[in-house]
Amino acid sequence: MNFKRVTDFMESLKDVGVAGADLGIYLKGREVYRRQVGYANIETQAPITKDTLFAIWSMTKVVTCVAALRLLEEGRFLLSDPIGNYMPEFRDMTYKNEAGEVVPCKRPIRVVDLFTMSSGVSYDVLADLSLCTDLTKFAAAISKETLHFEPGTRWMYGYSHDILGALIERIIDRKVSEYFHDEIFAPLGMNDTFFHQYMSSENAVRLANVYNYNAEARTHSKADHANWDFENCGGGLVSSVDDYAKFANALCNHGMAANEYRLLSKGTIELMRTNHLCDIRMGDYNWDSHIGYGYGLGVRTLLDKAKSGMNGNIGEYGWAGYLGTYFSVDPAAELTYVYAHQLMPSMEGHIAPRLKNIIYACI
Repeated sequence: MNFKRVTDFMESLKDVGVAGADLGIYLKGREVYRRQVGYANIETQAPITKDTLFAIWSMTKVVTCVAALRLLEEGRFLLSDPIGNYMPEFRDMTYKNEAGEVVPCKRPIRVVDLFTMSSGVSYDVLADLSLCTDLTKFAAAISKETLHFEPGTRWMYGYSHDILGALIERIIDRKVSEYFHDEIFAPLGMNDTFFHQYMSSENAVRLANVYNYNAEARTHSKADHANWDFENCGGGLVSSVDDYAKFANALCNHGMAANEYRLLSKGTIELMRTNHLCDIRMGDYNWDSHIGYGYGLGVRTLLDKAKSGMNGNIGEYGWAGYLGTYFSVDPAAELTYVYAHQLMPSMEGHIAPRLKNIIYACI
């Protein structure tokens, strides 16, 4: 294997505004390539290192979905269950129909609707979530929202996985941060993964800065990291490339971690990476960077190589984060890779597909 093309691409990232980045590539769970470029802090010239931490934003969602799927495997719920069975505040929801009228929902929000972003809850909510200090208050606030559509009928990116986190907490009767730690992070040795608000002062100095990039002026300006009072299960985790790779490699190995900890069963992994969207919802899931992909239980999943223009294998899956984090799992190639930078706009549409094609050309 010759990864010179990957190295050349990593070195070129500064040309599109990336202040610094980290990339790990793994085959059969073994690291075969690692590269850091640029700065975690432009002002002090502190470089990106293997120990750099990143706010992973929506890559948190996959952790939340895996945590919930562990409960599925324990028989704690069925995907077809109405979430109102566990969270009564969601029993009598309303939605806005095509005429713009607010009417009662005929269908309940089911657990599967949370996994597949088909609940009708978007990121555009009226509730002041800054007043939410825990997941119970968050769920109560969201339950008062009018849904954008009848649950299960359309696809819309939003707070569905945050509600899924609240559902986990309701079922286990303890904080999701504790459940994540006990069931995922500690068994996998993910010592550098935690919710942002629990980051120690020692770890805070390892967190890469977020930068706004002005492409016309080719200048960076420092931006603030977001923080939440509640345990944001849709975007609140901080992690490192090394840590997230332990999680991603377990998924790639049909749910079995390198230390033989069973994260999920092979059958549940297959269920997660199967497309769950009907034709109508596939029409909603029309992001340019996801053409040729379907959507499973919280992950994109490659369905059509011709449409996607990707040289990977059918069934490759993963997700990305708002500031430029990205991971890919391909069980057929026994390939995993984790990439991270912190930039607004993230440049995902430019970087992710190019990097994917380059990596597959090198293995």
